[in-house]
Amino acid sequence: MSISEEQVKNALKAVKYPGFTRDIVSFGLVKSIQIDNGDVKVQLALATNDPNVPATIKNDAERALRTIEGIRSTKVLIDIHAPPGGAGAATVTTRIPGVRHVIAVGSGKGGVGKSTVAANLAMALEQTGARVGLCDCDIYGPSISLMFGTRERPTATDENMIVPIEQYGLRLMSMGFLLDDTSPAILRGPMVTRYTQQFLRQVEWGELDYLVLDLPPGTGDIQLTIVQTVALSGAIIVTTPQEVALIDARKAATMFEKVNVPVLGLVENMSYFLSPSDNKRYDIFGSGGGEREAKRLRVPLLGQVPIDIATREGGDRGIPIVSEDPKSPVTAEFKRIAQEIRKALT
Repeated sequence: MSISEEQVKNALKAVKYPGFTRDIVSFGLVKSIQIDNGDVKVQLALATNDPNVPATIKNDAERALRTIEGIRSTKVLIDIHAPPGGAGAATVTTRIPGVRHVIAVGSGKGGVGKSTVAANLAMALEQTGARVGLCDCDIYGPSISLMFGTRERPTATDENMIVPIEQYGLRLMSMGFLLDDTSPAILRGPMVTRYTQQFLRQVEWGELDYLVLDLPPGTGDIQLTIVQTVALSGAIIVTTPQEVALIDARKAATMFEKVNVPVLGLVENMSYFLSPSDNKRYDIFGSGGGEREAKRLRVPLLGQVPIDIATREGGDRGIPIVSEDPKSPVTAEFKRIAQEIRKALT
């Protein structure tokens, strides 16, 4: 009975990366498989400074391969690289062709306005003269298509690359472009990982100065897929001032720290409300939380974005506030944040 490459991959899917629930196949660690009359040789690639990680993976992989019927011998070779930026990175990350900087916008919890921040930050970067793309990585709850007011369907090139949607000078990709308004994305983990990789690797982004990634909330499969496979220039954590949001912001920051992705700073969204009648400030969700958390994490507080009716209305109508109202205080704050990001990445 001959052994197929698919059998080998399926066996290796039982091997988890130490400390993660993801397997080494979905992490992209398997670089080659050679099969010769029941003799199987597998080449893996890791980026880690922890000597226990490759040893554990090698033992687990050989044990998994021996479960294949008809196998005679196994050989697992591991090419180990030093991770960029220090110890602890889990895999070899690679750059997206043509993209200078990839910026992840994340949050520990939902409801903090992360997509609003990602959309308007991308617009503010574009208005500095940069070439900017925005990828909606929230596969289950995409919102970028709504916030940019387009339901256009992406097309494909002859090389089977997805052509991103262009709106307000940005190149956009989102699951929202592929689904109807009432159609949920009913997908298991491996399919979500595949879609995420397609959005990043199979989209014809072209030459970009910045690709902003709007991550889903939390620290799940999609976030791990991205931070373990894409060379990120940095991450921005979005939070609100109250403690319940700050607790989860710490978790997001810790995730990026563990995989050696620099946190460029915190953005405190819904920071305060300015009454349009008397310009009086109201700290609805408390005050000073973002500043204290930024100091605790030793990262900059990039900006404090107020609650603003026009910002909410613009997002619902598909026109980001930075594009719709250049004189808005919210626009001014996003432009300031964009300048801070540009300085950090020069």
